[in-house]
Amino acid sequence: MIHRSPLPDVEIPDVTLTEYVIGGAARFGDATALVDGRTGETLTYAGLRAAVTAGAAGLAAHGIGPGDVVALMSHNQPSFVVALHAAIATGAAVTPVNPALTPGEISEQLRLSGARVVIAAEPVADKALEVADEVFVLGEHPRARSFTSLFTDGPAPRLDLDPATTVAVLPFSSGTTGIPKGVRLTHRNLVANLAQTRAGWRIGPDDVQAAVLPFFHIYGFTIILNSGLLGGAKVVTLPRFELDEYLRTLAGHRVTRAYFAPPMVLALATAPHVEDHDLSSLRFALCGAAPLDVEVTERAQRRLGCLIRQGYGMTEASPGTHQVFDDDFASTPPGSVGRLSPNTEARIVVPGTDEDVAPGETGELLIRGPQVMAGYLDDPDATAATITDGWLHTGDLVRADEDGVFWVVDRLKELIKYKGYQVAPAELEAVLLTHPAVLDAAVVGVPHPEGGEAPKAFVVTAQPVTGDELMSFVAGQVAPYKKVREVEFVERIPKSPTGKILRRLLRP
Repeated sequence: MIHRSPLPDVEIPDVTLTEYVIGGAARFGDATALVDGRTGETLTYAGLRAAVTAGAAGLAAHGIGPGDVVALMSHNQPSFVVALHAAIATGAAVTPVNPALTPGEISEQLRLSGARVVIAAEPVADKALEVADEVFVLGEHPRARSFTSLFTDGPAPRLDLDPATTVAVLPFSSGTTGIPKGVRLTHRNLVANLAQTRAGWRIGPDDVQAAVLPFFHIYGFTIILNSGLLGGAKVVTLPRFELDEYLRTLAGHRVTRAYFAPPMVLALATAPHVEDHDLSSLRFALCGAAPLDVEVTERAQRRLGCLIRQGYGMTEASPGTHQVFDDDFASTPPGSVGRLSPNTEARIVVPGTDEDVAPGETGELLIRGPQVMAGYLDDPDATAATITDGWLHTGDLVRADEDGVFWVVDRLKELIKYKGYQVAPAELEAVLLTHPAVLDAAVVGVPHPEGGEAPKAFVVTAQPVTGDELMSFVAGQVAPYKKVREVEFVERIPKSPTGKILRRLLRP
């Protein structure tokens, strides 16, 4: 059975991402596009468009163009947006880099993506300079040129490219299993997902959006940043989630649409003083990136005075496939992920087969639509395993009710999601196996009070070693969100006859 959206298909413009998002900015003129919630830096829509044009002209004069990749490593701030769309406007692809990565991890992403230059925020410029030959800084740094020093008065480059086949953004995702891979998202993929999302979430010039979830993550990139700019909203950026600052931002800027990850909802449900802030401007609150507990949701929305609903997607789908439409916010059951977005088809199949489950039964979710990636970078085998006959295998177990409302039940994939960030067990296992005391190791996700779930390592040792020693060893080589937070010593790691770790036997 093929499931379809209750909304009609939308037209997908045959343009680049920057043409679609920034090209129409003139109609919003001097309205505020971006505000740095911490520093107060402000960009109007007219100013944003002018800065993107000047940045694109400067990058092009520097030799950046179609076929190149630019790495962008920054927290959320207005200059991130200028650099992002300036690079895309040259015809290059952008690979967003998490600033929390270690120099070694950054170096590997640069190698895999083939990035020519790095544009980095001031706080992480030293890390970028450690691993890259050419770095431009969003701000000032004694050993690197500022990004704005490139700006010229010339026009943006005239591009002759096919939006359907040209990659615009190259985020890295672990997919359904394994180590991170470059996800090739074309201009058409991203434009399609913005058009699809806009049909259900009618963001407009009267909206104010709080943007604390990172733009280097596809959720923040598409659903918050570019959807907001496309609709003419004011987007208020914050570099990280700190509850008191976030609540002051919601109240002070009269935010109408808030975007959460589950740890934020937990904080709003349990922290004191939430009611001390005037949050009456909030009309919609969306949670994504990981499953959300219904009871926690209900506690948080009572304190916010605003309903919280979930959406669903994955990096490989640009990311959105399901949403709770504005008109259905009150009537859609909490805990569900809503209905299919326009132009999107779904199947629910018996895992490991191409056989559809009976109506109402649980199975693996398959997705087909114009937002589905062009494939993984330089990895045809992983692409073929993930997309078959146009259907994207999500690795998630779902069910759909008779009204077309979908519920995420569990997931087949091995990924751990700590505070919404993807953590690949295989990557942590590889690090553990380099320790001289470790004979074998397996990593699984276990419940965690703050992160939703977190990595736990099961370790077979060859010599005495403590759990704290192993956790410190791993922490020194990976980003903070990837850290192993618990170690259990075992006599053996359960494996199948072919050597595959049987993680289900290790999970609680």
